[in-house]
Amino acid sequence: MLDYEKKYADKVVAGIDEAGRGPLAGPVVCACVIMPMDENQIIDGINDSKKLTAKKREDLYKKIIDRAISYCIIEIEQDEIDKINILNATKLGMKKALEGLKVRPDIVLIDAVKIETDTIQENIIKGDTLSYNIAAASILAKVYRDRLMQEYDKLYPCYGFSRNKGYGTKEHIQALKNFGKTKIHRNTFIKNFINQDDAV
Repeated sequence: MLDYEKKYADKVVAGIDEAGRGPLAGPVVCACVIMPMDENQIIDGINDSKKLTAKKREDLYKKIIDRAISYCIIEIEQDEIDKINILNATKLGMKKALEGLKVRPDIVLIDAVKIETDTIQENIIKGDTLSYNIAAASILAKVYRDRLMQEYDKLYPCYGFSRNKGYGTKEHIQALKNFGKTKIHRNTFIKNFINQDDAV
């Protein structure tokens, strides 16, 4: 997980990742983080957020926040996703997360996506499994977004957001058909499932 960081050992390295590109509802969340590379500061267990249990992610989230040199988490809401599409929304969120850092990195490692920035970037396929900083960013984005969806579950209890986090599960799609869409649904994602009625 530290090969890319070691490659830039003399640089300040940031990592960027996102959570929520695929769901039918809720924002896409992008996180950028600069983690300390001192051996005594390395957090054991950091990996691609999808490979970790929810409990492990929550534990690592706190540790990352506590130890990060700088971090920024950005939400791009469903209205913007519908307006500019999910890829452009993701790029926008990543750019804003990078710009939101209090420390300017020399290079930013990004999971697959290329963004518009003056900062030197390296785009790494499956970067959340290969880079420590990207993996840390993936945990920040995932935990932050999961918490949001749990709150939305309280507002819209019929859709199972605390379980499906907005993804198109059978339960979620059936709820869309039964109850219609909510204000947090992405119209461009749900057009094949329901008629575009007013939000509930």
